[in-house]
Formats: sequence, structure tokens, C-alpha cells
Amino acid sequence: MGEEGAAAPLLDGKLKARRSDNGDGEAAAAAGRRRWWRCLWDAEEAAGQVAFAAPMVATSMAFYAIPLVSVMYAGRIGDLELAGATLGNSWATVTGIALMTGLSGSLETLCGQGYGAKVYRMLGVYLQASIITSALFSVLVSLLWLYTEPLLIFLHQDPEVSRMAAVFLRYTIPAQFAFGFIQCILRFLQTQSVVMPLVAFSLLPLVFHVGITHASVHYLGLGFAGPAMSTSLSLWLSFIMLASYVMLSTRFKETWGGFSTEAFQYVLPGLKLAVPSAMMVCFEYWAFEILVLLAGLMPDSQMSTSIIAMW
Repeated sequence: MGEEGAAAPLLDGKLKARRSDNGDGEAAAAAGRRRWWRCLWDAEEAAGQVAFAAPMVATSMAFYAIPLVSVMYAGRIGDLELAGATLGNSWATVTGIALMTGLSGSLETLCGQGYGAKVYRMLGVYLQASIITSALFSVLVSLLWLYTEPLLIFLHQDPEVSRMAAVFLRYTIPAQFAFGFIQCILRFLQTQSVVMPLVAFSLLPLVFHVGITHASVHYLGLGFAGPAMSTSLSLWLSFIMLASYVMLSTRFKETWGGFSTEAFQYVLPGLKLAVPSAMMVCFEYWAFEILVLLAGLMPDSQMSTSIIAMW
């Protein structure tokens, strides 16, 4: 009995140790699984990403909705006008919108580096240099748009649809400049994590655009030129709002130091980043918009062009 009594505590201790080891092992395994899950899904980080991305998505959708609203109202005038506006909008996207979007991409690198290095003054300089670049390329694009009709006919598009597309683009030329400037300011603000004000500065012009386009078609008697002119007015309104916000808000007192001739020194160096960025964006846009040009080769070009573009 004495031996058994003496042995029992030892055995009991071993059993407890085994249970303790098993419990610690299970706890460690559970902790490992939790760490693996946290590495795969960080709810706090995901919430921050969504909070930053959602306003940017809304802003982009609002700006791209403006020309689509113009196309929709052009369609209320007639089938030929709808086809012309659709083809014109696609041609503008291929030759202008994609180019301006890509050129402004250089600011994501330049302003991001400047902001990270706390050289805040350079953000305003880079912004002005990018706007100068956008203005120069907008002049070239505008000259190209003046020859839209012969170029589209050369690409075997319907002559009547090409003529209407040329008219549509002629009144959209001012919008080309405004869109390029807007893209530059958007990049300038996004690199500083300023995104919520962009929603207001994009949705308000969109609401204005719907109203002015409706009035131009149904009340002002501007006809087919009305929707295109409305696009220019709405985009310039948005640019003025964004520019005023940057220049007047104390939030940018460190990153916006006013106009400077120093910006001209960074135009050519900035092209080393802007041109490759523009090429990447253009190739992406061209892959989609080429379908509209191919639709213009089909027998019923007016209908097929409109359907493909809306799709």
C-alpha cells in the first residue's frame, strides 16, 4: 500500500504533465491558425482600404458618366445623332481621354515620393508641370479632332455617322483641356489621401450636367451641339471647383505654394514617366473601344455602333 501510495502521486503528475502539454499544444496550434487568418485577412486594414477606395471609385464613375449622359440625350434627337455621338465619344476616349488619364499617372510617382520624403513644396511644382504637359498634348489632340471626319471615313466608317461624330467632337474640344487638368488635380489630392471632397466636386457637376443637357436639348434649341457643349461646361465647372479648393484651402498651405516658373524645369523630366504611363492606359482603352470601330463596318452601322458602345 505504501508503495502504491508513493507511486500514485508520480503517475498522477505525469498524467497532468501530459494533459498540460496537450493543452499547450492545442492552444499553440489555435494561436497559429489565428495568426495565419490575420495574415490573410486584416479587417482593420481592409476597412481602411475600402474607406479610401470607395470615394475614388465614386469620383471616377461620376466623371465618366458626364459624356455618357451627353450620348444618351443625343439619342433622344435621333438614331443618326445617337450613332454620331457614340462614335465621337469612343474616338474621344481613344485619342484624348485615355491619353490625359495616362499622362497624369506620373504624378502618382512624383507626388508620392515628394510627400513621403516630406518635400511638400514640390507637390505643387509637379502639379503645375503636369498641367503644362496636359495642355500641350490637349492642343495636339484638338488638332487631331478637327480632322475627325476624314480620319473616320479613312477607317471605313459610315460617312454620315462620321460627319455627326466630327460635329460632336468639335464642341467637345474645350472639355478635353478641362478633363486633363482635372486628372492632374485628382492625382495631386489622392497622393495626400484627400478623397472625400472629390466626391462632392464630381457629383455636383454631374447633377448640373444632367440639368443643363436636358435644357440644351429640350428648351434652348441647341440641337445636336447641346449635349457636347454641356460636357465642356460641366467639366470646366468641376475643374474650377477643384482648382479653387486647392488654392484657397489652408489644408494645402505646404503642398501648394502658388504658381512658379520652376514647373517648366520639370516638364521634360516628367515626360519620362508620363509617356510610358499614357501608353499603358491607351492600350487598355484601345482594346475596348476598337469594338466600336469594328461595329461601324457592319451593314447597319448606325444601330450596331450604338449597341456595341452601350455594351
